[in-house]
Amino acid sequence: MNPSMASQYRNQYQQRVQQSPHARRGQAAPAGLAPEAQRLERERQERELSRRKREEAEADKRRATRPTDKTMPEAVDKLIVGDGVQQYKKLREVEGKLDSVVMRKRLDMQDQVTSIGGGIGALPKMKKMRIWISNTVENQPWQGGGMEESAFDFNMENEASYKVRIEGQLVEEEGEDEKDEESDYEDERKRGEKENVDEEVESTKDAPKSAHSLPPPRKKTKLSHFFKGITVDFDRNKNLQPDSMTQVEWKKPSIAPNATTLPPGADFDSLEFERKSDENINCTINFYRDETPERFLLDKPLSELLDTTEDDRASVVMGIWEYIKVMGLQQDEEKRQIQCDEKLKAVRSLFRPFHRFIVSIADYGVANQVCDNRDTVYFPHIPAILAPHLSPLPPLSVSYTIRVDPEYHALPTSQRYTIYNLLIPVPATSPQLPAANLNTLRELSRYDQHLANLIQVISGSQRKHGFFSQLGRDPVNFTKRWMASQRRDLEVLLGEDGSFEDGAKLNPAWNRGGRDGVWGRSEVSEAVGIMVQRPDKAGRAF
Repeated sequence: MNPSMASQYRNQYQQRVQQSPHARRGQAAPAGLAPEAQRLERERQERELSRRKREEAEADKRRATRPTDKTMPEAVDKLIVGDGVQQYKKLREVEGKLDSVVMRKRLDMQDQVTSIGGGIGALPKMKKMRIWISNTVENQPWQGGGMEESAFDFNMENEASYKVRIEGQLVEEEGEDEKDEESDYEDERKRGEKENVDEEVESTKDAPKSAHSLPPPRKKTKLSHFFKGITVDFDRNKNLQPDSMTQVEWKKPSIAPNATTLPPGADFDSLEFERKSDENINCTINFYRDETPERFLLDKPLSELLDTTEDDRASVVMGIWEYIKVMGLQQDEEKRQIQCDEKLKAVRSLFRPFHRFIVSIADYGVANQVCDNRDTVYFPHIPAILAPHLSPLPPLSVSYTIRVDPEYHALPTSQRYTIYNLLIPVPATSPQLPAANLNTLRELSRYDQHLANLIQVISGSQRKHGFFSQLGRDPVNFTKRWMASQRRDLEVLLGEDGSFEDGAKLNPAWNRGGRDGVWGRSEVSEAVGIMVQRPDKAGRAF
């Protein structure tokens, strides 16, 4: 075939593209290894898995047969010269006492961690948060650069404004001097402002600043972690405000329970806002606490019953339950039925007007059932009764005057801050135990195992001593008794003691069949094999 005919043949009769067996069956060929290599790899993995299972089974078997008894056998002290056995028993008593003390301390620590971690009935740990409030001004009339106050400014682009800054920080040490704290905080503020300026200058350059040269961030609890909302209410008519606003509000955004990082709107140390004004304004700053679990304000009847004014819902229910148990208000026939005394009646009395506002039919039925009898109450209805007695906690409010006059801003920076101390609940750190040394634990485990092995050897030696002692005192009778005992044991093992012929002597387990029963055990199979090999035994041939 000449070249021209070959090229014409290729153009007219295209060869079929060869496909793999997987592709012909409508499957994609496995990527990576060839089929033979994949098969070998799969077999290797199966062998490795079987080897691991076999090693784990052998380890479990060795662990099951490993001796664990560390008690000295009785009457050993009569065979050993000296007081070694008595000393060992005293050490065992000391070890038992030490173990009981350690267990009691561990349980006490668990109770302490539960109470600190916010368990039911746990008292919140209160800490002092220091709030710094200050403001700066821009484009005020006295900042006009020599312009007379009576002159009218036709340039309305630059309006007088102020900027308020609210900062907060926990006070870690109670005995620390307040002046030293203020000066230290002022130094930190100046350093932070200088670092911010330096970072802005560096960001304008073409070469970015190396991350390795930046100091690591200082870990601290921030202002936004403790509050779910902050509002600033101005003591001024909104018609007199240039922007017609009388309130500034910040609300914490919703955060997932398992979130590892917080959004910028919920992770800050200072809050700033800017408004337009050229006059001094009084305002009230409200801090709404963010607590988990949420605490409520108790009304007078409930606070008199529990002797507290603030608590979370679960603790209130638990407090009522403890009051019922102490006062013996449970009925004998039905423990869930509570006989109300005067204090409980005062708490129940507010539920009747409240249940009119319940929309749900099921809740309305519960309300009617609760209000039918004023002398008794069903304990599962207690949470519904508590609803009108719990109200949200009021915010922590502080007053501040926004100063725009030149006399105020002529003061040094450290004297322009208004400082408040707020008591807020904080999550307490759980007590940390020293980390256990793994090498020490392994060494102690080896000592325990070696001690158990020694006790096992001593027990065996004691049995041997008793055997040979009895053999030495009366060899003939001891040998006869020992041979008779061994004969009985062998007959039981071989099934020749006659107990299988007498059905009354058989254990009920022998009447059940199946592989999971007694007849499916390896010992029975071995005994049957021995019986088959002995056809001379009457009644035992098959």
